[in-house]
Amino acid sequence: MKENTNRLLPLLMFLSIITVFIVVGAVWKVSYLGLREMAVGLPTFFLGICVLVIAMMTLSLLNTVLVISPLARFSFGHKYIYKIVNMLFPLIVFWGKCLHVSRRSIERSFVSLNNKLIKYRHIKVKPDELLVLSPHCLQLASCKYKITYDVNNCHKCGGCSVGEMLKMAEQTGFHFHVVTGGTLARKLVKELHPKLILAIACERDLASGIQDVYPLPAVGVLNIRPNGPCYNTTVDLTEVKEAINKYIKNEDR
Repeated sequence: MKENTNRLLPLLMFLSIITVFIVVGAVWKVSYLGLREMAVGLPTFFLGICVLVIAMMTLSLLNTVLVISPLARFSFGHKYIYKIVNMLFPLIVFWGKCLHVSRRSIERSFVSLNNKLIKYRHIKVKPDELLVLSPHCLQLASCKYKITYDVNNCHKCGGCSVGEMLKMAEQTGFHFHVVTGGTLARKLVKELHPKLILAIACERDLASGIQDVYPLPAVGVLNIRPNGPCYNTTVDLTEVKEAINKYIKNEDR
Protein backbone atom coordinates (compact mmCIF):
# COMPACT_ATOMS: atom_id res chain seq x y z
CA MET A 1 0.00 0.00 0.00
CA LYS A 2 1.40 3.38 -1.02
CA GLU A 3 1.33 5.61 2.03
CA ASN A 4 0.55 9.31 2.02
CA THR A 5 1.52 10.96 5.29
CA ASN A 6 -1.28 13.52 5.23
CA ARG A 7 -4.09 11.19 4.18
CA LEU A 8 -3.09 8.13 6.18
CA LEU A 9 -4.47 9.09 9.59
CA PRO A 10 -7.89 10.30 8.31
CA LEU A 11 -8.30 7.04 6.36
CA LEU A 12 -7.53 4.90 9.41
CA MET A 13 -9.75 7.12 11.57
CA PHE A 14 -12.61 6.56 9.10
CA LEU A 15 -12.20 2.78 9.25
CA SER A 16 -11.99 2.90 13.05
CA ILE A 17 -15.18 4.99 13.35
CA ILE A 18 -17.02 2.54 11.06
CA THR A 19 -15.81 -0.28 13.34
CA VAL A 20 -17.07 1.54 16.44
CA PHE A 21 -20.41 2.17 14.71
CA ILE A 22 -20.85 -1.53 13.86
CA VAL A 23 -19.81 -2.75 17.32
CA VAL A 24 -22.01 -0.22 19.15
CA GLY A 25 -24.96 -1.04 16.89
CA ALA A 26 -24.54 -4.76 17.54
CA VAL A 27 -24.25 -4.25 21.31
CA TRP A 28 -27.34 -2.04 21.35
CA LYS A 29 -29.37 -4.55 19.36
CA VAL A 30 -28.34 -7.49 21.57
CA SER A 31 -28.95 -5.59 24.82
CA TYR A 32 -32.17 -3.85 23.72
CA LEU A 33 -34.60 -6.21 25.47
CA GLY A 34 -32.55 -6.30 28.67
CA LEU A 35 -32.34 -2.51 28.79
CA ARG A 36 -36.07 -2.21 28.13
CA GLU A 37 -36.84 -4.53 31.04
CA MET A 38 -34.87 -2.25 33.38
CA ALA A 39 -36.58 0.92 32.11
CA VAL A 40 -38.72 1.64 29.07
CA GLY A 41 -36.70 4.68 28.02
CA LEU A 42 -33.27 3.18 28.74
CA PRO A 43 -32.65 1.79 25.21
CA THR A 44 -33.39 5.20 23.70
CA PHE A 45 -31.15 6.94 26.25
CA PHE A 46 -28.30 4.50 25.55
CA LEU A 47 -28.77 4.90 21.80
CA GLY A 48 -28.71 8.70 22.14
CA ILE A 49 -25.37 8.62 23.96
CA CYS A 50 -23.90 6.28 21.32
CA VAL A 51 -25.12 8.48 18.47
CA LEU A 52 -23.64 11.56 20.18
CA VAL A 53 -20.22 9.90 20.61
CA ILE A 54 -20.15 8.66 17.01
CA ALA A 55 -21.27 12.10 15.77
CA MET A 56 -18.38 13.73 17.66
CA MET A 57 -15.96 11.22 16.13
CA THR A 58 -17.34 11.93 12.66
CA LEU A 59 -17.04 15.70 13.15
CA SER A 60 -13.44 15.24 14.30
CA LEU A 61 -12.75 13.18 11.18
CA LEU A 62 -14.26 15.88 8.94
CA ASN A 63 -12.20 18.48 10.78
CA THR A 64 -9.06 16.40 10.25
CA VAL A 65 -9.79 16.31 6.52
CA LEU A 66 -10.25 20.09 6.54
CA VAL A 67 -6.91 20.60 8.32
CA ILE A 68 -4.95 18.74 5.61
CA SER A 69 -6.87 20.40 2.77
CA PRO A 70 -6.68 23.90 1.23
CA LEU A 71 -9.76 24.70 3.35
CA ALA A 72 -7.78 24.44 6.61
CA ARG A 73 -8.77 27.95 7.68
CA PHE A 74 -12.36 26.70 8.08
CA SER A 75 -11.36 23.93 10.49
CA PHE A 76 -12.73 23.98 14.03
CA GLY A 77 -12.59 22.19 17.39
CA HIS A 78 -8.92 21.25 17.10
CA LYS A 79 -8.66 20.07 20.71
CA TYR A 80 -11.19 17.29 20.08
CA ILE A 81 -9.03 15.74 17.37
CA TYR A 82 -6.37 14.80 19.94
CA LYS A 83 -8.99 13.24 22.22
CA ILE A 84 -10.62 11.25 19.42
CA VAL A 85 -7.28 10.04 18.05
CA ASN A 86 -6.25 8.91 21.56
CA MET A 87 -9.55 7.09 21.95
CA LEU A 88 -9.33 5.41 18.55
CA PHE A 89 -5.57 4.76 18.51
CA PRO A 90 -5.74 0.99 19.24
CA LEU A 91 -8.22 0.59 16.37
CA ILE A 92 -6.13 2.86 14.14
CA VAL A 93 -3.09 0.63 14.74
CA PHE A 94 -5.24 -2.48 14.14
CA TRP A 95 -6.44 -1.20 10.76
CA GLY A 96 -2.90 -0.13 9.94
CA LYS A 97 -1.74 -3.73 10.41
CA CYS A 98 -4.62 -5.00 8.27
CA LEU A 99 -3.56 -2.65 5.46
CA HIS A 100 0.16 -3.42 5.98
CA VAL A 101 0.87 0.08 7.25
CA SER A 102 3.62 0.27 9.86
CA ARG A 103 3.03 1.85 13.24
CA ARG A 104 5.89 4.23 12.45
CA SER A 105 3.98 5.53 9.40
CA ILE A 106 0.87 6.05 11.53
CA GLU A 107 2.88 7.96 14.13
CA ARG A 108 4.53 10.04 11.40
CA SER A 109 1.07 10.92 10.06
CA PHE A 110 -0.06 11.93 13.56
CA VAL A 111 2.99 14.19 14.03
CA SER A 112 2.33 15.80 10.65
CA LEU A 113 -1.31 16.42 11.56
CA ASN A 114 -0.30 17.81 14.97
CA ASN A 115 2.10 20.29 13.36
CA LYS A 116 -0.63 21.48 11.00
CA LEU A 117 -3.06 21.95 13.89
CA ILE A 118 -0.53 24.07 15.77
CA LYS A 119 0.29 26.05 12.63
CA TYR A 120 -3.33 27.12 12.21
CA ARG A 121 -3.54 28.23 15.84
CA HIS A 122 -1.11 31.05 14.95
CA ILE A 123 0.82 30.66 18.20
CA LYS A 124 3.54 33.22 18.96
CA VAL A 125 5.74 33.03 22.07
CA LYS A 126 8.66 34.93 23.54
CA PRO A 127 12.04 33.17 23.16
CA ASP A 128 12.16 32.25 26.87
CA GLU A 129 8.68 30.70 26.58
CA LEU A 130 9.93 28.13 24.06
CA LEU A 131 11.44 24.84 25.22
CA VAL A 132 13.41 22.84 22.64
CA LEU A 133 14.04 19.22 23.59
CA SER A 134 16.51 16.91 21.89
CA PRO A 135 17.17 13.19 22.44
CA HIS A 136 20.57 12.21 23.85
CA CYS A 137 21.25 10.12 20.72
CA LEU A 138 21.77 13.40 18.85
CA GLN A 139 25.12 13.62 20.64
CA LEU A 140 28.06 11.77 19.10
CA ALA A 141 28.28 8.40 20.87
CA SER A 142 32.05 8.68 21.31
CA CYS A 143 31.84 12.14 22.94
CA LYS A 144 33.23 12.15 26.49
CA TYR A 145 31.26 15.19 27.67
CA LYS A 146 27.98 14.49 29.45
CA ILE A 147 25.27 16.95 28.40
CA THR A 148 22.00 15.41 29.57
CA TYR A 149 22.08 17.34 32.86
CA ASP A 150 23.88 20.42 31.58
CA VAL A 151 23.87 21.01 27.83
CA ASN A 152 26.47 23.76 28.33
CA ASN A 153 29.06 21.01 28.82
CA CYS A 154 28.98 20.69 25.04
CA HIS A 155 32.29 21.93 23.55
CA LYS A 156 30.69 22.74 20.15
CA CYS A 157 33.30 20.74 18.25
CA GLY A 158 30.98 20.24 15.28
CA GLY A 159 30.97 16.46 15.59
CA CYS A 160 27.18 16.41 16.03
CA SER A 161 24.15 18.70 15.81
CA VAL A 162 24.09 19.56 19.53
CA GLY A 163 26.70 22.31 19.21
CA GLU A 164 24.74 24.10 16.47
CA MET A 165 21.53 23.75 18.46
CA LEU A 166 23.24 25.26 21.51
CA LYS A 167 24.56 28.19 19.44
CA MET A 168 21.04 28.76 18.13
CA ALA A 169 19.67 28.77 21.69
CA GLU A 170 22.31 31.27 22.84
CA GLN A 171 21.58 33.60 19.93
CA THR A 172 17.79 33.38 20.12
CA GLY A 173 17.19 32.94 23.85
CA PHE A 174 15.03 29.80 23.95
CA HIS A 175 15.54 26.96 26.43
CA PHE A 176 17.44 24.01 24.96
CA HIS A 177 17.91 20.70 26.75
CA VAL A 178 19.05 17.21 25.84
CA VAL A 179 16.92 14.55 27.56
CA THR A 180 17.19 10.82 28.05
CA GLY A 181 13.46 10.14 28.10
CA GLY A 182 9.96 11.23 29.02
CA THR A 183 10.60 11.49 32.76
CA LEU A 184 13.28 14.16 32.38
CA ALA A 185 11.24 15.94 29.70
CA ARG A 186 8.21 16.16 32.00
CA LYS A 187 10.44 17.44 34.82
CA LEU A 188 11.72 20.26 32.60
CA VAL A 189 8.18 21.18 31.54
CA LYS A 190 7.15 21.49 35.19
CA GLU A 191 10.21 23.57 36.06
CA LEU A 192 10.26 25.93 33.07
CA HIS A 193 6.51 26.29 32.35
CA PRO A 194 6.97 26.83 28.59
CA LYS A 195 4.08 27.96 26.41
CA LEU A 196 5.37 25.94 23.45
CA ILE A 197 7.60 22.90 23.04
CA LEU A 198 9.63 21.97 19.99
CA ALA A 199 10.72 18.35 20.26
CA ILE A 200 13.26 16.50 18.13
CA ALA A 201 12.82 12.73 18.23
CA CYS A 202 11.73 9.61 16.35
CA GLU A 203 8.11 9.01 15.34
CA ARG A 204 7.27 6.89 18.39
CA ASP A 205 8.67 9.32 20.96
CA LEU A 206 7.14 12.35 19.25
CA ALA A 207 3.67 10.80 19.01
CA SER A 208 3.65 9.69 22.65
CA GLY A 209 5.25 12.93 23.88
CA ILE A 210 2.78 15.17 22.03
CA GLN A 211 -0.12 13.28 23.59
CA ASP A 212 1.59 13.25 26.99
CA VAL A 213 1.99 17.04 27.29
CA TYR A 214 -1.39 17.92 25.75
CA PRO A 215 -2.97 20.53 26.00
CA LEU A 216 0.46 22.21 25.95
CA PRO A 217 1.28 22.62 22.22
CA ALA A 218 4.29 20.64 21.04
CA VAL A 219 5.75 20.87 17.54
CA GLY A 220 7.49 17.71 16.35
CA VAL A 221 10.65 17.56 14.21
CA LEU A 222 11.74 14.09 13.13
CA ASN A 223 15.36 13.16 13.68
CA ILE A 224 17.48 11.60 10.93
CA ARG A 225 18.84 8.11 11.62
CA PRO A 226 21.71 7.30 9.21
CA ASN A 227 23.10 4.71 11.66
CA GLY A 228 19.79 3.23 12.77
CA PRO A 229 17.61 4.17 15.75
CA CYS A 230 19.04 5.77 18.91
CA TYR A 231 22.64 5.94 17.69
CA ASN A 232 24.45 8.99 16.31
CA THR A 233 21.27 10.54 14.98
CA THR A 234 21.10 14.02 13.51
CA VAL A 235 18.49 16.61 12.54
CA ASP A 236 17.79 19.00 9.69
CA LEU A 237 18.92 22.27 11.29
CA THR A 238 17.21 24.32 8.59
CA GLU A 239 13.89 22.71 9.47
CA VAL A 240 14.48 23.42 13.16
CA LYS A 241 15.36 27.08 12.48
CA GLU A 242 12.27 27.55 10.31
CA ALA A 243 10.03 26.05 13.00
CA ILE A 244 11.56 28.23 15.72
CA ASN A 245 11.29 31.42 13.65
CA LYS A 246 7.68 30.59 12.82
CA TYR A 247 6.59 30.57 16.47
CA ILE A 248 8.85 33.13 18.16
CA LYS A 249 7.55 36.68 18.46
CA ASN A 250 9.36 39.41 16.60
CA GLU A 251 10.42 41.71 19.45
CA ASP A 252 11.08 44.58 17.03
CA ARG A 253 7.39 44.98 16.24
